[in-house]
Amino acid sequence: MKGKTFHTLIRSWDFTLSIIFVLVMLAGSFISPYFLDPDNLLETTFNFIEKSVIALPMMFIILCGDIDVSVGSILALSSLAMGAASQAGVQTGWLVLIGLGVGLFAGMLNGWLITRFEIPAIAVTIGTQSLFRGISQAVLGDQAYTKYPESFAYFGQGYLPGTKIPFELLLFLILAVFTGILLHRTTFGRKIYALGRNPVAARFTGIPVNRLRFIIFSWAGLFSGLAAVLLTSRIGSTRPNIASGIELDAITSVVLGGVAITGGFGGIFGVVVANFLLGYLKFGMGLINVPGRVMNLVTGSLLIIAVAIPEIIKRFDLKTNTRRSVV
Repeated sequence: MKGKTFHTLIRSWDFTLSIIFVLVMLAGSFISPYFLDPDNLLETTFNFIEKSVIALPMMFIILCGDIDVSVGSILALSSLAMGAASQAGVQTGWLVLIGLGVGLFAGMLNGWLITRFEIPAIAVTIGTQSLFRGISQAVLGDQAYTKYPESFAYFGQGYLPGTKIPFELLLFLILAVFTGILLHRTTFGRKIYALGRNPVAARFTGIPVNRLRFIIFSWAGLFSGLAAVLLTSRIGSTRPNIASGIELDAITSVVLGGVAITGGFGGIFGVVVANFLLGYLKFGMGLINVPGRVMNLVTGSLLIIAVAIPEIIKRFDLKTNTRRSVV
């Protein structure tokens, strides 16, 4: 029994990903003496936490067998709303609520279009991606909003009192724990897995499929609004191209984290590890001045490996079981 458990462990993607993470950290320590410095490791989280926040609801969407490519544009729209409000003299508390509210509304619009008209999520979110980004570009043109209250900077630049722990990092870890409990310890999470593995069977068992999809797309919008608060606060400005491509980064971290792109399989542990793996991998490559194109090549290779290895293992197991049954 113990042997079987160990065999299952070493064949799991979470285990493989953890080994890759350890290897990346060891390699980073060799290529630069500054890599494993605790202050540097904490400081570099500022560069990827917004993506990590968006990856949490993206995990639920992909588990359901859907995809959302509009999250970056929702972030831009939320940032635009906060910027316009800030120019009008609105203070920090209301700016945060505006960012969250606009993100939630955009996510609800996605969910409503998808569930009300039975349109594939990829088609709807490609359309709203262009719509939301287009609004931002039409309003700002080549300009930017740069006037924000001083207190607003804390969300994206602040640290916990008396420490060097970024506020963003703590917020993400709290959200990750909440998300993990929701996915792995509640009926809601079990319904998400059932929906992703077999949508037709899920409907016949009484699972409210459309309601679940509406909730998770709305949730993705809300978290995109939260990411807009963090990112806008960190860079201190709103530009029409803000967060371009962040949706691909979020999808990459989810799939690299072991969530099947076809839905139904995966979990929170791998997604969290994948976010830190990608973040620290890019940090290490940046320390030795690796060009951005090479970074993208490495990231893309990891993604291909993440998609290919589970499929290879599945086919190998199928062939092995077939041979045993023949014997």
